[in-house]
Amino acid sequence: MESSAGTERFFSLLVCSAFLCMELSQPAVANDDISSLCALKYPGNDVGRLKCYDQMAASAAQKKSVSNKAAEASIPPLAAQSISYERSYLTKAWNLDDQINWDASELNRIRPYRQSYLLMNRTSDPNIQPYSLVIGRNTPVPEYIDASEIKFQLSFKADIGSQQNLDFLGIKTFRMWLAYTQQSYWQAFNIKNPFPFRETDYEPELIATLGTGYASGLKLVNLGLVHQSNGQTIANERSWSRIYLLGGWEWNDTTSVLLRGWQRIPENFSTDNNPDIINYLGRGDLVIRWEPKDESQSVALLLRNNLNRVDNHGYFQIDWATPVKLGHVARMHIQMTSGYGESLIDYNHRQNTIGIGVSFREW
Repeated sequence: MESSAGTERFFSLLVCSAFLCMELSQPAVANDDISSLCALKYPGNDVGRLKCYDQMAASAAQKKSVSNKAAEASIPPLAAQSISYERSYLTKAWNLDDQINWDASELNRIRPYRQSYLLMNRTSDPNIQPYSLVIGRNTPVPEYIDASEIKFQLSFKADIGSQQNLDFLGIKTFRMWLAYTQQSYWQAFNIKNPFPFRETDYEPELIATLGTGYASGLKLVNLGLVHQSNGQTIANERSWSRIYLLGGWEWNDTTSVLLRGWQRIPENFSTDNNPDIINYLGRGDLVIRWEPKDESQSVALLLRNNLNRVDNHGYFQIDWATPVKLGHVARMHIQMTSGYGESLIDYNHRQNTIGIGVSFREW
């Protein structure tokens, strides 16, 4: 009898162990299944069956909760998920939808700003003797300047802070950027000039971007502080600082307009390298950009003017780019300019230029 009882207890333990293994191997068990299992484990024993039911139901609920938490943890945040809709040019350029959130240590916080390019450039009228209104700061003797040169521009910005989900005076998002643009003119074909870089302009900026959240129309307002200088000394030194207000509009995800007005930060006349720079580089600019959704080409027009009807000075630049066989990274690029301010040293010099080369895709 003792052997039979021991065998029966062993068999019951084996059955319970088997059912317990089955329970642990299942991610979730339905209530009906739990009732059936407990009825098989405790036939005719209502107390044991109810106790079994309570234990297995609690275990199933706990495993379901753990499973749900694990699933939620495995889902990346919205910023890391793949974007299923087309983002427009201004949306991508200024991250207006906050679809890209960068960790402070990640290098991809650095994003394109203005167009970066490398061009073979030719001017109609080389500026052989740059001058300024400041007495004693004119170039003393004419320089030999080749009409053909290499022009290249490098421009990028970095997100340094943001605030989302705002609702203040129509502003939905706020983002701060630190930007930098460098434009250089290399006299690569000029063997008579010992200084191969005729001009290099440095332009750091601090920009606050206010996003409206609109799908079209006015999409952003930028407040900026910018300094521009060429790093030269005495006669050829040029520099100025400005604060500006910019509005950005966009329609049909293909056409964008950036309208900017600025105010120069005053300098002491005795140290001002170019006191009349506003008369030539103007009081604002307008950029109109068009790119079809297939990104087969892009056209950008820059207009700048001093808004003076009596002594009017202006500048326009048109850029056209289309993909070449270098893939989606580089494009064939053609640029034409006319007017004052092709470079900072040429702020009061009028010329026409044409350049051809490559530019690098912004996105």
